[in-house]
Amino acid sequence: MTVEPTTDARARALAKRGRIKCVVWDLDNTLWDGTLLEGEVTVRPEVVAEIRRLDDIGILHSIASKNDYDAAMDRLRAEGLDEYFLYPQISWNPKSSAIEQIAKSINIGIDAIAFVDDQPFERAEVEHAHPAVITVDALEVDTVLKNPAFEPRFVTDESKLRRLMYRSDVERNRQEQDYQGTSEEFLATLDMRFTIRPAQREDLRRAEELTVRTNQLNSTGRTYSYDELDELRQSPDHLLLVASLTDRYGSYGTIGLALAERGRPAWHLRMLLMSCRVMARGVGTVLLNHLMSLAKQDGAVFRADFVETGRNRVMYVTFAFAGFTEVERDGAQLVLESDLERIQGWPDYLTVNLG
Repeated sequence: MTVEPTTDARARALAKRGRIKCVVWDLDNTLWDGTLLEGEVTVRPEVVAEIRRLDDIGILHSIASKNDYDAAMDRLRAEGLDEYFLYPQISWNPKSSAIEQIAKSINIGIDAIAFVDDQPFERAEVEHAHPAVITVDALEVDTVLKNPAFEPRFVTDESKLRRLMYRSDVERNRQEQDYQGTSEEFLATLDMRFTIRPAQREDLRRAEELTVRTNQLNSTGRTYSYDELDELRQSPDHLLLVASLTDRYGSYGTIGLALAERGRPAWHLRMLLMSCRVMARGVGTVLLNHLMSLAKQDGAVFRADFVETGRNRVMYVTFAFAGFTEVERDGAQLVLESDLERIQGWPDYLTVNLG
């Protein structure tokens, strides 16, 4: 079967490489043949093959199904499939609400989700509530999921481990909800270790991936290719840094990237981004403060590019709390500056290693 795009917008969405971060699946007559609450169901092997293929390249999965939660999860466990699905939403609520909750739980944009369902009504309900979601007829899984939107340019070590990292986040979040104490006291129990080091060639695939995937915690929204990053990495006038994080539950992988241009009278921060997965871990300013310290040691002031993208307001707030003020503006493009009189240290609950 060939799939014709229903609209120009849909065609453009499917052509945008690596756009999709999570596929949300219906269950009855989608993941399996039959209706669970009416009798036996048979898992569709071609669907399972697609789930595993996408998982291998770093695309996450979840569920939005009108069903009995316990019965559905029991069936998934019996098939050895439950571990593939993050924050499954199995209830009698609208599928659009389920997808909104999944996006919130994973901390991704709604436009990074594709939704697979056999029912035209359910797909239309989601399309009406969330026009940015790519909806897929369950009969077209073997074709639509081969589009560029589902194919990242690079498959990195983090890609292959992404589901396991997110499952660790589920456990962290569960422990935090049960913890009797303040947020900082809980963070102190995690034994977090934050490492900052100059980027090496082997880091560049992940670095490019971060520029493509990170939206909320990206100071400019600009993407950089592998070749651009490699050139900047080798430039004597630039400093390209990567940051990684571990805690007692495991590794978050490489979660931060910064590009600074060294000069006089100012260093200029051309890019700063952090993975949204660490937004609640209190580490968002560590990389920025480290660069500010380096600029101060070099006797310079520190400027930073900021481009308003509609999603990255939290980064502007980060700069403001770090003492930056606006010195230039051209539409959505700003230049911020700090005189480096006030540089925050890192939190007591965090060990920072400088490589």
